[in-house]
Amino acid sequence: MFLRSLRFERNGEIPDEYPFSIPVIATLDGIDFRSPVTFFAGENGTGKSTLLEGIAAGVGSVPVRGGDPLTARTLSHANVLATHLTLVWSKKTRHGFFLRAEDFFEYTKGISRLMEEMEETAQEFDARFTGYSRDLATGSVLGQRQALIERYGADPNARSHGESFLQFFGARFTGPGLYLLDEPDTALSPQSVLGLIAMLKQMVGEGAQFIIATHSAMLMAYPGASIVSFDRYPVAEVAYGQVEQIALLRDFLQNPQAFLRHL
Repeated sequence: MFLRSLRFERNGEIPDEYPFSIPVIATLDGIDFRSPVTFFAGENGTGKSTLLEGIAAGVGSVPVRGGDPLTARTLSHANVLATHLTLVWSKKTRHGFFLRAEDFFEYTKGISRLMEEMEETAQEFDARFTGYSRDLATGSVLGQRQALIERYGADPNARSHGESFLQFFGARFTGPGLYLLDEPDTALSPQSVLGLIAMLKQMVGEGAQFIIATHSAMLMAYPGASIVSFDRYPVAEVAYGQVEQIALLRDFLQNPQAFLRHL
């Protein structure tokens, strides 16, 4: 465990605007992290992703797409929110990353473009230089390209989104650290979610901590995880069976027609 808790500080004047206008944020006192895996659960718009972004800004966690979350335009609200968050650490770390599902797809496109550019550069060096100089120049570029291939595959865009996600997690989950994941199950099939759960278990065994915003009933079943419900104000830790989306899914699967006949 790295991050033990967060507290919302109402020092100074709190703006009456986003993200402070979200009920969950307006009523937030704090959250204790009691497990290496904590899930933020709740309906769309409840604020779970917003708070996760604020934590990322407060931690200084680097987002997958690159850049600094404290200055990124799309995360400017997270910077403001972070100024009101006090993070309590057992041991502070900057190792890990912050992943938003929408950023991941841009990231894989960038990796593919980089591989193409490296191939073109190697061809230019091959045509321009001779002998040892050519071998040295092309070998360096192709070596870097091969390292990307070993991490992400020859063509990250050729894989399904679910395969790309798991390939990415396998490459970027690297030992102890704080990993902040916003809906990593977005593109995953049930079988792939089980694969992600296995990765989480392995990483927790290596000393990693995860805070994950999700809708996935399968993912939230991770053994020993803490689940924080954003469907109540203030937020509160709840048991697996008390998560509203899980209760709704369970009722639907038991009798789908009871729901569908009203549509």
